[in-house]
Amino acid sequence: MLRAVPRFRVERNLQTAGVLWCAYGAYRVIGGLVGILFLRAFANGGFGGNGWPFRHGFGRGFGPGFGPPWLTAIVPVIAVVTIIGTVLAFCVGYGLLQRKPWGRMLAIVASILVLLKPILGTALGIYTLWLLAPSASAVEYDAIADHS
Repeated sequence: MLRAVPRFRVERNLQTAGVLWCAYGAYRVIGGLVGILFLRAFANGGFGGNGWPFRHGFGRGFGPGFGPPWLTAIVPVIAVVTIIGTVLAFCVGYGLLQRKPWGRMLAIVASILVLLKPILGTALGIYTLWLLAPSASAVEYDAIADHS
């Protein structure tokens, strides 16, 4: 039996979804910065003093670091992935909050990408897909989108 989609579901939940995407972007910034900070400190031997058990034994890395070369080289990769994910999340949030015509499609693509991020990304991806993926949602979003 087919269940009717509640009328105006997109309009009722669109602002919530936009705010959640902006909050997720801020979460990605904070998480990325903390991750980069700890990885750099670990790769460069910056944790603890000489008595710290992981300070020695990795061999010499690039420069003054104690970590292996791959550990030092992964820091820029994490930075780029964090920047791309953050910009994408803020663009989705902006597009949904401003009801841009491209906001729905970008949100669906971003939702599929963040499904693999445990807990918060998965929950946000499922919520956004539930909200915007059905064809009835496309019609409703097009009706409320700001085409100016």
